[in-house]
Amino acid sequence: MLENIRVRYAPSPTGEPHLGNIRTALFNWLFARHHGGSFIVRFEDTDRARYLPEALPNILETLRWLGLDWDEGPDSDDSGSDGTYGPYIQSQRLQLYQDTVGVLLNNGYAYPCYCSPDHLKELRISQQKTKSMLGYDGHCRQLSAMEKENLEKSGTPKVIRFRIPREGSTSVQDLIRGQVVWKNDLLDDFVLIKSDGFPTYHLAVVTDDHFMDISHVMRAEEWLPSTPRHLMIYDALGWRPPSFAHLPMILGSDRSKLSKRHGATSALSYREQGYLPDAMFNFLALLGWSFDDKTELFSREELVSTFSLERVAKAGAVFDQEKLSWMNGVYLRKLSADALITNLQPFLERPFRSGGLPDSIPRALDRTCLISIAPLIQERIKVLSQGTDLVSLFLEEKPSYPSKILLQKGMDIPNTCQVLVATKNILEGVKDWNPSELEQAVRPLLEELGVNTGQLFGSIRAAVTGRVASPPLFQTMEVLGREVCAIRLTQAINKLNSADDLNEGM
Repeated sequence: MLENIRVRYAPSPTGEPHLGNIRTALFNWLFARHHGGSFIVRFEDTDRARYLPEALPNILETLRWLGLDWDEGPDSDDSGSDGTYGPYIQSQRLQLYQDTVGVLLNNGYAYPCYCSPDHLKELRISQQKTKSMLGYDGHCRQLSAMEKENLEKSGTPKVIRFRIPREGSTSVQDLIRGQVVWKNDLLDDFVLIKSDGFPTYHLAVVTDDHFMDISHVMRAEEWLPSTPRHLMIYDALGWRPPSFAHLPMILGSDRSKLSKRHGATSALSYREQGYLPDAMFNFLALLGWSFDDKTELFSREELVSTFSLERVAKAGAVFDQEKLSWMNGVYLRKLSADALITNLQPFLERPFRSGGLPDSIPRALDRTCLISIAPLIQERIKVLSQGTDLVSLFLEEKPSYPSKILLQKGMDIPNTCQVLVATKNILEGVKDWNPSELEQAVRPLLEELGVNTGQLFGSIRAAVTGRVASPPLFQTMEVLGREVCAIRLTQAINKLNSADDLNEGM
């Protein structure tokens, strides 16, 4: 067990968090909980052009949905933080960044840059044409005191840049990737403070991680090229850097970076589709980490006890939608009938246009009835949203379906009507309305009417459910009840007798 572990999840509130972003949060959370450390939530909102106020509550809602509780963060009521390290929103820490950059300026590690956006654009175009290394050319690096004074007097907008050493190299011992080395002369003098007075990511993240006593920085692989810049800032300020671990990228099925074209990537969109938080937690934990080469199902407690950075892979992790759905189905089947309905009911009670039950079905729904339905649909759904259609067949007063589904292969209207009439008549004599008695009553019709099992059961299923596929037929009929089955059989017979377009059969 490591001591004094403090890790952070520091998203930018520029939109809803995607799966890669939340996977980073989950790995940090697991690491903190495994070592008895602290998990901190911090918002990096200094990119004011892309900042979205609604993103912040969406990110916190995603963490709550997945059960990723935080020890310190922007919501003091939930985080229980005492203010020692806060505030936890960067736009509320601007003076701290100004103080930090002041030290760098005084010590010669930073300088003001007055180059205009047009000049920088022309520089970039020129470098592209000559195939030179892209980046700032250091034009303002050696300005004299007089030149700076004149530019200041003229009110020329400026940024503050870090002075990269021209010689030597910078290296990091990454906890996942081992030693990584960068030549300093391949890095350009990057911006610390923008012209609007807000810090860039580079300055703010180093300053915050230092003053919040962050022990380990676990972030996406895409931030690895920024690491030498951050190490230089630490060194210039005489601060001890945290340990770094750059997590593998999440890839789509074509092994390119996961994006919207691979399907929904917003974490909350999976909640809307009906994925359980425990299933998503389990699935995300396996995107780049494994306990062994075979175990796939873990409880939260098992993941906390077994998680380690030594088992995090370097290579990208492929996001497998089918595997996620399979895993969610496993978790759904583990639920009690009562728990399944608790999770399913919000989907059922949505308006029909939003994927809920038909508006003709009265709300509020009878929970006792729903619990009786639960065992029949539990084996057939992989996400909660799939339960709506299956539940509706039990609750619709008059199912709507095309007449043709009543006609099984090799059957026409007359013999289908004969099957349905015979079924209706024989069911009237069933005393105990249970699956066994229902099947024993109906099976003799196979020989009596000269039809096969598919024809007989298929016609009955279509008549009483309005579906070509349903939960087990006789269990479904038991839940529907004697009266509803009789009504639906009569409706099907009438439907066939008025379906002139089907007189030729199938």
